[in-house]
Amino acid sequence: MRTRVTDMFGIELPIFAFSHCRDVVAAVSRAGGMGVLGALYFTPEELETELSWIDAHVDGKPYGVDVVMPASYEGADFPPEELVGRLQAMIPDGHRSFVEKLLASHGVPALSGDADAGKVLLGWTDATARPQVEVALRHPIALLANALGPPPADVVEQAHAGGVQVAALASTPRHALKQVEVGVDVVVAQGTEAGGHTGEISTMVLIPQVVDAVDVPVLAAGGIGNGRQMAAGMALGAEGVWTGSLWLTVEEADTPEMAKRRILAATSRDTVRSRSWTGKPARLLKNEWTDAWESEGSPGTLPMPLQFMLVSDALRRIGRSDAAELATFPAGQVIGLTNQVRSTKDVVFGLVEEYADAVERLSRLTDG
Repeated sequence: MRTRVTDMFGIELPIFAFSHCRDVVAAVSRAGGMGVLGALYFTPEELETELSWIDAHVDGKPYGVDVVMPASYEGADFPPEELVGRLQAMIPDGHRSFVEKLLASHGVPALSGDADAGKVLLGWTDATARPQVEVALRHPIALLANALGPPPADVVEQAHAGGVQVAALASTPRHALKQVEVGVDVVVAQGTEAGGHTGEISTMVLIPQVVDAVDVPVLAAGGIGNGRQMAAGMALGAEGVWTGSLWLTVEEADTPEMAKRRILAATSRDTVRSRSWTGKPARLLKNEWTDAWESEGSPGTLPMPLQFMLVSDALRRIGRSDAAELATFPAGQVIGLTNQVRSTKDVVFGLVEEYADAVERLSRLTDG
């Protein structure tokens, strides 16, 4: 397969795989696509370790790093050294009480000696994402992607100076144009079906609008789980696909076991766009956690990054308890297709084979 993105990155297949798991990232790149590591949950020191491991296991193949540098968030004007403390002080006691009552009603215990207890902010802000960018650009990455809004222009310039291409996700044609204005090389047009932060326009409607709006390569994202859907995205004008939820249940994935079981059993109706994770709309597994935040007794969600700071400890407590009914996880509607565990390599090759079959079938229809 050859498109502008395969030429741009020197890859065999225009398949981009977002994952927080380094094993998945390396496996996709070795199989001919491009793995993209989500940096959000790692400290700069942890990210250094992850990327060094990928460097040693990717067989010289290109890979990327995805960061979150939102265009707008609470505390954007706070001094970095005061950021966490001032943001913590903005969280109302009523919201903290709501979370504690919700956990107590499901018997979720407190944690002691939690090694991740200090990770209340992660890379949700410009100040906390920039150290991740610095670490990433010290490694031989081929792509730096930004998941929320246009990346800062100076970050784009820094990446380009190091020979690194830049991608950014867009959920409307207007967002795509803003990405291109700051120098982004690839636009990921992400439909509402996608897991994590996503907009309101469906993939089928969004892709051609974005393709017509910009002159850079576009990747189709949201609801891409098999080769037929990949072919549909390419038919709409995309030059590759950006996938995420597809990799949550592969053999190499480090998805929490509780979440993996729920994803394998889920249908495409078992997700919902909710602000209960970060304060911005994100598609998550639907359960009693997401329902609680929409209930009459809910105090309402807080703006980014306050909501995640409010619930980060609660999410860890849920993950280490037996409260499966509260265990949510970013996941797209494509999980309705993921009902078995396969190797990453088999998933990549399956996408290609199904794509070829779909194109051949359409060709036969045209010939007829």
